[in-house]
Amino acid sequence: MANVLIIDDDKLVCDSISNVVTSLGHSTSHAFNLQDGLTKARSGAFDVVFLDVRMPDGSGLDILLDIQKTASSPEVIIITGFGDPDGAELAIKNGAWDYIEKPLSVRQMRLPFTRALQYREEKKKFKASVALKRERIIGKSPQIIACLDILAQAANSEANVLLTGETGTGKELFAWTIHNNSSRANRNFVVVDCAALPETLIESVLFGHIKGAFTGADRSKDGLIKQADKGTLFLDEVGELPVSIQKSFLRVLQERRFRPVGGNQELSSNFRLITATNRNLDSMVKQGKFREDLLFRLRTLVINLPPLREIREDIKELVLYYMNMLCVKYGKNIKGFSPEFWDVLIQYDWPGNVRELTQALERAVIAAQDEPTLFPKHLPNYIRIKVVRESLNQKMAVKGRLIKNSDPLKTLPQIQDIRETAISEAEKKYLVDLISITGKDIKEACEISGLSRSRLYTLLKKYNILSAH
Repeated sequence: MANVLIIDDDKLVCDSISNVVTSLGHSTSHAFNLQDGLTKARSGAFDVVFLDVRMPDGSGLDILLDIQKTASSPEVIIITGFGDPDGAELAIKNGAWDYIEKPLSVRQMRLPFTRALQYREEKKKFKASVALKRERIIGKSPQIIACLDILAQAANSEANVLLTGETGTGKELFAWTIHNNSSRANRNFVVVDCAALPETLIESVLFGHIKGAFTGADRSKDGLIKQADKGTLFLDEVGELPVSIQKSFLRVLQERRFRPVGGNQELSSNFRLITATNRNLDSMVKQGKFREDLLFRLRTLVINLPPLREIREDIKELVLYYMNMLCVKYGKNIKGFSPEFWDVLIQYDWPGNVRELTQALERAVIAAQDEPTLFPKHLPNYIRIKVVRESLNQKMAVKGRLIKNSDPLKTLPQIQDIRETAISEAEKKYLVDLISITGKDIKEACEISGLSRSRLYTLLKKYNILSAH
């Protein structure tokens, strides 16, 4: 029996979903706002969550990842009365099982629900039978776990794999881990940096050449494709592969045969292909910079590696892992960490991702030398500066919003302040008129106003009247 959580502010919708779920022999719980829903998701063990998008206290998409981070990591089915393509894309990218529109028919609810339960059960059995060698892949966030699930699928198949993600997210590490968990683990893992391939020699580098094929070819040489025979060929930054070579490489993928530069006979290579890119290949296809048919071939399986700023819960584990390695490398005792050191690491956005994090930690170890505790002072200045600037900008933005949205009734001055201001303005006008009428005759001014000479001078000085006339 599965446990199901329904998060929707419409009681009729909750009852409708509940009827379908209970008729299939499962139990349900309800929440009518996001806060209550997230609390229940964290405190219970749910297999499936039905999550509405438009809720009284926000968008359901905002808590999708939080729900998946709970201990039971349930499958989430998004339901909405306001279909939105961008919202659907975001939901799927963030791991939602399905995205369906209201009004909900019994079939609309039952089919994705039963499929989600089937997937969940099969995934549990599969995980129990597969023990991955994760190498240096650190982290337990839902995004990393989802990537590892696909990695396991890739390792147990011969399918082409496309790794996508920002620079520094660990694409080559994932490629090596796929190879190391595959049946080809004892064969070559050949890395090709497409961004570094000279266009004039690219065919020779990939396909090899025979002796005398061009000036300087004093002997025959196998290309990288041949070197990957029975192993894995990893094309890093495949988006940089020149259009001129993409057609030739497509044929190699289809036939697993190629002709070395200057050669007459074709050679074969039984390689497994993994590619990686930090570019949007779909956009490049639209711009005519990448062949669509080649892209179809590359992405049989796709692993989208998350940037570090989206998996901040993994930062501590990453830091502990790499800090131990760095202390051994530099012959230092294991370091302690001040709370402020962790604060900076968590608050910083890490545009260079894990690669930037490891470089920052190495800088900290070098700066600290034999000091036992790491403080923000040991981190690169550019990181500390950015964190401080963003913190101040956020405070200024909050202050600006408070002033903008403040109640005008709460900003009125006290009546005593109004009274004193009015009296001062009346006094000044009276004294200006008095001096003007008397022609600055102080004796006459005292007689008219009833003020003593000393008091009159005090007031004239206060309002700077004598110097103005």
